[in-house]
Amino acid sequence: MSMLVPKTCTTLLDLGCGTGLELDEIFKVMPNIKVTGIDLTQAMLDKLSQKHQDKSLNLICDSYFDVDLGRCVYDCAISFQTMHHFSHEDKIKLYKKIYNSLKPNGVYIECDYMVESQKDEDYYYAENIRIRKELNISENEFYHYDTPCTIENQLSMFKGAGFKKVEKVFRIENTTIIITHK
Repeated sequence: MSMLVPKTCTTLLDLGCGTGLELDEIFKVMPNIKVTGIDLTQAMLDKLSQKHQDKSLNLICDSYFDVDLGRCVYDCAISFQTMHHFSHEDKIKLYKKIYNSLKPNGVYIECDYMVESQKDEDYYYAENIRIRKELNISENEFYHYDTPCTIENQLSMFKGAGFKKVEKVFRIENTTIIITHK
C-alpha cells in the first residue's frame, strides 16, 4: 500500500492502524509524514509508538466512527482490512467523514476483503444477523464478524459518500484495493 500513497502526501490518516504494519512501509518511503492513527486497542498503539518514537504520530484509542476527523485535514487516508465488519449504512456515514477530512484532491485508499457475488454478501449479512440474535448481541454493539461486500457495492458506497473518482487497482483472491479521490 505504501507505493499507492501519493508522494506529495504530508498528512496521513490511518484508520485501524494497529501496530503499524502499513506505516512501517510508508515511513521507509516518506519518513517525515505526519500520521494520525486510530485503533481500538491501546496495546497495539503502544507498540506502534515504541517502534516509531522518532516519527510524528498522533495516536487515538477509540472507534474511528466516534472520532471527529476534522475538515480538510489530511492529504491521504488509508485503511487496511478493517471495513469488512460494518453495514452499508455505517460505511457510508464513515466514508462521508473521511471525505470531509480530506483536503481538496485528497485520496482515500482501502484494502479489504470483498466477495465476488451478491449472493455471498447476502449470506454473510444474514449470518451476522442470525448469530447476533442467537447470542443476544444488540445491533449497536460491535461484534467481530466478517460481512464483506461486493466490489460493485463498495464502489457505489464511495460514490454515495461523494468521492468523484473511484477505482479498483488491485485484486488477488478476495483481497482488493480501491483508491478514491475527493
